[in-house]
Amino acid sequence: MSGSRIDWGLAERVAGLTGGGLGETHALPVDLRAIAADAAERVVAYTGLQPRTPLPVAEAVGRPAWRAANYAAFDALLAPVLAKAGAGLGPLQGPALLGAGALLGAEAGAVTGLLGRRVLGQVDVHLTEPDAPLRLLLVVPNLHAAAKTLDVDPAQLVRWVTIHEMTHAVQFTGVPWLRPHLGALVDELVGGLTGAPGPDGRPVVPRLALPDVRAVAGQVRSGSVLALVAGPERKALLDRIQAVMSLIEGHAEHVMDAAGAPVLPDLADLRAALARRREAASGFSPWRLFERLLGLELKLRQYEDGKRFCDAVVAQADVATLHRAWDAPELLPSLAELVEPARWLGRVARAPA
Repeated sequence: MSGSRIDWGLAERVAGLTGGGLGETHALPVDLRAIAADAAERVVAYTGLQPRTPLPVAEAVGRPAWRAANYAAFDALLAPVLAKAGAGLGPLQGPALLGAGALLGAEAGAVTGLLGRRVLGQVDVHLTEPDAPLRLLLVVPNLHAAAKTLDVDPAQLVRWVTIHEMTHAVQFTGVPWLRPHLGALVDELVGGLTGAPGPDGRPVVPRLALPDVRAVAGQVRSGSVLALVAGPERKALLDRIQAVMSLIEGHAEHVMDAAGAPVLPDLADLRAALARRREAASGFSPWRLFERLLGLELKLRQYEDGKRFCDAVVAQADVATLHRAWDAPELLPSLAELVEPARWLGRVARAPA
């Protein structure tokens, strides 16, 4: 992240105060390599999705390592946006972006510090780098704390979470258009990125009509980088992003139960305990950092809608029909279809195989 205008050093100092990480144990009560290999086999068998690139090796990490992975991913996404936001500020551009970068770093640190105390696992996907390898991260101190707090078997919890995260890995390696499709949507969202060509044929970069450093900083502090470059007309685009992210999460929730059932005798207890934990966390998910930094408002209800959609489609049709959603971007369910799966089933039935 050399040369970034976002102060990630400050981010980690802030995150360290809120999220800790010193003296953590990274030991898990399982053979993680064997657990991950078994999870991959079960997910592929259930979904029918065939990875086209190698699946990531599961990594047992602490909170600082999880935070560092997210800093790298979000720097690639947000640094260009911040740079474009300063276009047109003239001599104020340098100090304005320096101040905004520090505030954005502090905001990111606060968010990652808090979320890093709760996230159990995450597949690290660089949307801006389609060829970047995935990483499958299991946050060991949080898994230990969750197993103790929820009074569930630690080994079963690790296996269950690994199935969930391996499902994401299979999604992004088995659906070749998924990462570029989602990346293109986000790319469009976070800037109009270069804008339409102007009269001289060169891209029109959105410019800020902000008079001083405090105005730029205030926009960042308000909680949405998009406030710097985007307007309210992006509602339809936000809906499309929310729909695909809800399906990605809901599908993983469905698969972790379906594929995990044969090897998780306490599955019902695990699911009930996780539901209680999420309610207490006001709808936490691994996407929450993305949502917070970009000003999205993905609600827990929408993730629940994603799982209910998958459960309903399998109940009303079958697993193969559900996985037609991954055949092409045009077959992804809309937000409305996630709530009413019958509408999506009708549309897919009319679509050519």
